[in-house]
Amino acid sequence: MVRRSKRAINIEMAKSGPCREFYALGYKHGLQDARRDIGSDFDTYGTGGRSYFGDLPVENPKPRKRKLNSWQKFVKANANKKKFKKYGGKLNLKKMGIAYRKTAAYKRSKK
Repeated sequence: MVRRSKRAINIEMAKSGPCREFYALGYKHGLQDARRDIGSDFDTYGTGGRSYFGDLPVENPKPRKRKLNSWQKFVKANANKKKFKKYGGKLNLKKMGIAYRKTAAYKRSKK
């Protein structure tokens, strides 16, 4: 069994998401305190004009979009056509459903 020091374990924990966020938050607060004392030039001093947070990997903020099914694609393609609109500007979904059932995409999905 290999023994690891507490420092090695802490470094592994710091690589995970929540710990890294807390570290970045602490670093940000430290920079704000330093700016108050030294001045605003301290923010990019020694980093070549880049801020520290540009180097941290950011998790994907948006989840990936789901693929549309064939009915959703049909509605999206035909929603602006006059023959599927009612007088109030609403979609006539009953008429749209009848037209969709006549398409090849519907017949493929029912195999």
